[in-house]
Amino acid sequence: MTGLFCNGQPADASLLAGALVNYGHFTSLQVRSGAVQGWALHVQRLQTGTRELFDAELDSEQVLRWLKDALAQCGVCDASVRITVFSRLFDFRQPLRAVPVDVLIAISAQVVMPPKARSVLPVWHERASPHLKHVGTFELFHQRRQAMRAGFDDALFIDSSGRVCEGTTWNLAFWDSREVLWPRAAALRGTAEQLLMAGLETRSQPQACRAVMLEEIGAFTGAVACNATGVWPLARIGEQGFEQSGRLLEVLQQALAEVPWVLL
Repeated sequence: MTGLFCNGQPADASLLAGALVNYGHFTSLQVRSGAVQGWALHVQRLQTGTRELFDAELDSEQVLRWLKDALAQCGVCDASVRITVFSRLFDFRQPLRAVPVDVLIAISAQVVMPPKARSVLPVWHERASPHLKHVGTFELFHQRRQAMRAGFDDALFIDSSGRVCEGTTWNLAFWDSREVLWPRAAALRGTAEQLLMAGLETRSQPQACRAVMLEEIGAFTGAVACNATGVWPLARIGEQGFEQSGRLLEVLQQALAEVPWVLL
């Protein structure tokens, strides 16, 4: 961790006590040369989550000023950033009481997910309030740990109807040698997924969104995972292998290159 700031000030114990309550939401992003891909998507996520969890409005311009100042104070222009919205005054005994929100910005070293092929274990699991990127991450990391104990690299969530949902901290896409398919079920729609879809549209690459049942995955030739740290190929899901995940990775990397980096 390079730096931690709460409401624009270096964080200390008095500022962070409220963060011990497991109620809030966040977004994660990569900064390169002082620029970000999809900043508007991150702002939209933060604003939507703040309205739902706190019935409050988030001052996005203030958050941007705090972020730029945090990067400057840390003396970095390349970084991994997590912006968390919580409230030091939130009381779980009175969850409907109106409270002001606080913004925690964590600055750390840049992260790039290496394009190493990974194997994932399908598990029957659905995240609580999956549309929110909330701070309740216990289930995600526990499922990943269990999958690794079983000899896999990570876990892939399957809902009670048998639909492919999302990975522990990532979305995924399938490939049929022609079209990119984004599985649809209750899940967090990641900023990386949205940027990749926009890049594919720019390149006129055929793509579609629909529900994908677990028993259908054998019909695909490739699969790739994505989140704010990058994209990486999936070698197999359970016992199902994919021979063209490398090709899909190339297609998505080319699509991501179409998305501009915007200076903060």
